[in-house]
Amino acid sequence: MKKQVKMGILGVLLVIPSFLLLFVTVVVPIVVSFKESLSNKEGGYDLSNYKFLFTDKLMRANIIFSLEVTVVSVVIVLIVSYALAAYMRFNDGKIVKWIRNMYMIPIFIPSVIATYGLIQLLGNHGWVSRWVLLLGGGDIPRMIFDMKGIIIANLWFNIPFTTMLLGSALSGVPNAVIESAKDVGAGKLRMFTQFILPLTYKTLLVAVTFVFMGVIGSFTAPFLLGPNAPQMLGVSMEQIFGVFQEKQQASALAFFTFLLCSFMGYFYIRSMVKEEGARS
Repeated sequence: MKKQVKMGILGVLLVIPSFLLLFVTVVVPIVVSFKESLSNKEGGYDLSNYKFLFTDKLMRANIIFSLEVTVVSVVIVLIVSYALAAYMRFNDGKIVKWIRNMYMIPIFIPSVIATYGLIQLLGNHGWVSRWVLLLGGGDIPRMIFDMKGIIIANLWFNIPFTTMLLGSALSGVPNAVIESAKDVGAGKLRMFTQFILPLTYKTLLVAVTFVFMGVIGSFTAPFLLGPNAPQMLGVSMEQIFGVFQEKQQASALAFFTFLLCSFMGYFYIRSMVKEEGARS
C-alpha cells in the first residue's frame, strides 16, 4: 500500500471520532427537531407550526425583536471591539497596558453572576441610581428590563472575545505595510479601508458569525434583563415548551433559529470558498 494511501486512511480514522461526536450532538438533534416541527396534533405532518410562527402576532413580534437586538448588538460589538483592538495594536503606553490587563476579565465571570451584577448596577434601586440621587440628580432613565438591558449584557459578554479575535488579526498586519502607506501620504481612513480592513476581513467575518449566533440564541441575559413581551427567541422557546407544553411549536422555533444561524454561516463558508478558489 502506498504511503499516500496510508496517510489518507490515517487521516480519516483521526477525523471519525470528531465527526461522530458532531453527528450525535448536532446533526441528530437538528433532524429530530425538524421532524417534530412538522408534526401536528392529529398525528400527521404539515407546516402548521411554521405558519404559527409567522401568523401569530406575538411570535412575529418576538422574531422582529430578536433580530433587532441581534443586529444592534453585533454592530456595536464590532465597532467597539475593532476600536479597542486597533488602539492596542497601533499605540503604546499605560492606557494600552491597562486595557490589555483588563479587557479579558468579563470572559471569566459566569453569565448568571454578570447578569445579576448588571441588575444591581443599573436597576431602579441600583448603585448608579443611588449615586445619582446622592449627588443631587433625579431619576435615571430605565436601563434594563427592556431592549437596552439585553444589548448592554451582550456587549459585556461579546466585546472581550471579539477584541481578542480582531487583535490577533491586527497583530498579523505587517508594520512595513503601515509605514509604506504613510510614506505615500495615505490618511488614516484610506489606510484603514484599503490596507487594514482587507487584511483582517476574514477574522472580522468570523467575529460577526460568532457574535450573531451567540446573541440570537442567548437565554440567560434576555430572561433576566429583557421585557416580558416581546421576548428573545430563546426565552420564547422555553415559554412555549416549558409553560404551554407545545413541543411541536418549540421545535419549529428551534429549527427556525437554526436556519437563521445557518444563513450567517453560509456567507462565511461562501467567503472562505471564494478565497481558497482565488488562491488556487
